[in-house]
Amino acid sequence: MDQSIVEAVHLLAKQRNQAFVETSSDQSNGLERSKNVQKRRHVALVHSKASGTITRMHKVDQQTIVDYTVFFEWLYKQQNQLYVEERQEFRRVLFEKGNPITDKEIIIQPLDLDPKAPLPIDQQGEDASSLRTKNRYNRREAVRYAERWWNDYNPTYNKFTDNCTNFISQCLHAGGAPMNRSGQKSKGWWTEGASWSLSWTVAHSLRWYLSGSTSGLRGEEKATAQELQLGDVICYDFTGDGRWQHTTMVVAKDENNEPLVNAQTVNSRMRYWTYEDSTAWTPEIKYKFFRIMVT
Repeated sequence: MDQSIVEAVHLLAKQRNQAFVETSSDQSNGLERSKNVQKRRHVALVHSKASGTITRMHKVDQQTIVDYTVFFEWLYKQQNQLYVEERQEFRRVLFEKGNPITDKEIIIQPLDLDPKAPLPIDQQGEDASSLRTKNRYNRREAVRYAERWWNDYNPTYNKFTDNCTNFISQCLHAGGAPMNRSGQKSKGWWTEGASWSLSWTVAHSLRWYLSGSTSGLRGEEKATAQELQLGDVICYDFTGDGRWQHTTMVVAKDENNEPLVNAQTVNSRMRYWTYEDSTAWTPEIKYKFFRIMVT
């Protein structure tokens, strides 16, 4: 591998991290919004670091296209509390004659396999008889799973390019939520081999499953994020058009009782729940806050 390219990627990663640290007037990429959120939360950045790892390289004549991952680690202080936020960002840089010309984030589009309307819910799946005996949700185990796998992929499960809801479903299952196996993609909440329900893998479907389910895994809607507990779930409609594109799990609370969340696709740990620092964020964003129940 061209050592000059490797060194250039490491420098780009450091520059990207510096962009998060320094003042910026660029609202389009969420950097300035992120700083405004930190100010509002009375959060101070104590230390930051970043490194870049090349995942793919393709050369065409005098140009080289490089895909790389930036690993961020930020130490924050809020009142008397210290916590570390971690994130992975996937980027693509175009080199021409060894010089970087463009450097952009790779935006992964959410899975779009379901209709806008809520999907029908089948509560009489294969595991229906077990729902009567599994009546507790182990929040600690759900969070433990979210902490273990936020930036990795459990080989027991299928992996998707847009993996956010698949990851959250795994967390919920680790917390004791029983699968509701229907054998039909549009019904139940389940995964088995090379098959799975839409509610297991698609943010829009899981959002409606949680609000419509009456047994097994279900969600009790809350009015505010502050009402959520560890192991609860937040759903995101970034554009406010009724299509839910993202799902996260609460793994901690800050000094203001605000959730910090883990998520995948843009792999994130201890991220502030509003996602105002995301390129997907818009002023029309809508949230759903679910207290997770297993009955």
